[in-house]
Amino acid sequence: MTDKESKNKKKTPRINPVKLLAWYDRHARVLPWRAPIGKRADPYHVWLSEIMLQQTTVTAVAPYFIKFLGRWPTLADLAAASLDEVFQMWAGLGYYRRARGLHACAQTLVKEYDGVFPSSEDDLLKLSGIGPYTAAAIAAIAFDQRANVVDGNVERVMARLYNVETPLPKAKKEIKEHAAQNLPTLRYGDYAQALMDLGATVCTPRNPKCAVCPWQAVCQARILGCAEDLPVRLKAKPKPKRYATAFVLRDSKGRVLLRQRPPEGLLASMMEVPSTPWQEGKGLVWEAARRYAPIQGAWTLLSGNVYHTFTHFDLELCVAVASGAGRVKGKWVKQADWETEALPSVMKKILVFAEKEMRIRK
Repeated sequence: MTDKESKNKKKTPRINPVKLLAWYDRHARVLPWRAPIGKRADPYHVWLSEIMLQQTTVTAVAPYFIKFLGRWPTLADLAAASLDEVFQMWAGLGYYRRARGLHACAQTLVKEYDGVFPSSEDDLLKLSGIGPYTAAAIAAIAFDQRANVVDGNVERVMARLYNVETPLPKAKKEIKEHAAQNLPTLRYGDYAQALMDLGATVCTPRNPKCAVCPWQAVCQARILGCAEDLPVRLKAKPKPKRYATAFVLRDSKGRVLLRQRPPEGLLASMMEVPSTPWQEGKGLVWEAARRYAPIQGAWTLLSGNVYHTFTHFDLELCVAVASGAGRVKGKWVKQADWETEALPSVMKKILVFAEKEMRIRK
């Protein structure tokens, strides 16, 4: 073996989980759903926070978590709520399928498990809305079960520790195997949360703070000077774009017409501003689009568009406004009550845009 080959040969770092736990004891984040070190976390709090945190940041989730607990302090309280109430409280967090799964899971737990969370990963996986990661997180954090909890933060830590050059998502299996090798012999919940905190506060995507990392001495990416380059990610494909026209209809009392979306599909059962179908390619010409309007009245097409990004596509909307009433399918809602409706962010954008443009016209 040449000197160059020896230098580039991957080494297997000897990870000491106790060092990470000691670091966590000093630097653990204070989060509204997290129990103090040495105390067992409430399974309801762990589950609720983990569902909310899927594809959402801690900063965004914290006020929602506090709001949910204020409204529904126990699992039984949440199970007794209506889906519409849950949607209303969830509005703004996005990915509304999570809210539907949350509500269904709460009802299942109350009806079939006497309101008690199972403690094993296998049993947790049987519940609605709980996947492999969430099952592992609840088992470890709420029940101190030996579980391999790997989220995006943990993936980044392990990819750097082991200098994993395989791009994500292909590297997920390899990274998960590395993570499994380093589980401690106790304090599984604290260890899982310590890894998450390390990734969130020290082993960050940009400008990682290697100098204060408890594992700096064995981290292969730090030794090789490539920490910020890992994990490798394949370049994302451009998102397709969809187009539509939204119709903001007001009655003589200033109320806006809203309607409920179908129970299946994107934004299922949420409230919406009536619109044409969301389709790729060029949007419908105005004469074709207005056939989807809730009434055949004097519609005014506003200048400018509303833009919104979903996970798998971007949406561009023209907005038309009109005044009228008559027999229409939907619900008339005052502006002061918009916040009480299960309105996803894109619908709020449409209403705010229409309000602003109409004020300018006046």
